Amino acid sequence: MAHRITLIPGDGIGPEVAEATARAVEAAGVDVAWERVDAGTTALAKSGEMLPKAVFESLARTHVGLKGPTATPIAGGHRSINVALRKKLDLYTNFRPVRMLPGLKTRFQGVPIDMFIFRENTEDLYSGLEHEVVKDVVESLKVITRTASIRIARATFEFARREGRKKVTAVHKANIMKLSDGLFLKCCREVAEEFKEISYGELIVDNACMQLVMRPETFDLLLLPNLYGDIVSDLAAGLVGGLGIVPGANLGERDAIFEAVHGSAPDIAGQGKANPTALMQSAVLMLAHIGEREASRRLQQAIECVYAEGKSLTADVGGSASTTEFTTAVISHIQ
Repeated sequence: MAHRITLIPGDGIGPEVAEATARAVEAAGVDVAWERVDAGTTALAKSGEMLPKAVFESLARTHVGLKGPTATPIAGGHRSINVALRKKLDLYTNFRPVRMLPGLKTRFQGVPIDMFIFRENTEDLYSGLEHEVVKDVVESLKVITRTASIRIARATFEFARREGRKKVTAVHKANIMKLSDGLFLKCCREVAEEFKEISYGELIVDNACMQLVMRPETFDLLLLPNLYGDIVSDLAAGLVGGLGIVPGANLGERDAIFEAVHGSAPDIAGQGKANPTALMQSAVLMLAHIGEREASRRLQQAIECVYAEGKSLTADVGGSASTTEFTTAVISHIQ
């Protein structure tokens, strides 16, 4: 029986990397019935809405989505489509593995970076709850709740136990935000007590950033509130080659969306230059999520083989291959 999956191609290079990823998933031997729905500027041109009802109707049927990048205006314009999806579907866990790909040249060449970032995904400053108090005075609300903090902490520790990971580090600024970040830490400590076999530690966010740059190999699982998680996860991506490499997942109790975390890159859209690695690795996570673990393993192994060979890489990672050539190389390595 085919897996029904919502495919949201997105903006800019999104349709190119989405098509490449769909090809790779099918080549891995997974029977998929894709439900293609538009969001972003493409949807706006067709329906007058950035996030049409059809997106939610499809996800209500499939409960699993694969999403390309969508554009978000800076300092104006529409709200983030990613934030809207996460809040509407209560996708409270943002999950990002950060690992080296073989053969890829980075500033930390040879350093065994293998960490997972768990970011609370529904509240905090990142929610964008803002208003103008009086002219030229803006207030932004940081909301931290026990409910959200407990469930992201539990998701992190349960993953650690299931995958045999040894250490969770909570990241905070409770030395200054004693109530909000203090509540987050209190909840993390409470959950940690239920998982005695897993080492638990805490770092102030600025120190955590410094330690990540100096000693990235010392980290295992990072547990963060929303805004710090957004910033630190991008910093961590830079350690292993950038946002064009790392995958991302947004998980809730019922629904899940797997996405490329990079931008829509409109300057190279339609030119066959886009690197689909981030979305392909997100599809690896998606396949494991829907129970296709062997196909997930085959696709990840194929991606790593292409990087190890170094012959069919796109320009952003030092090669000269097109999107299609990279995809064909990945497919040729799937066993």
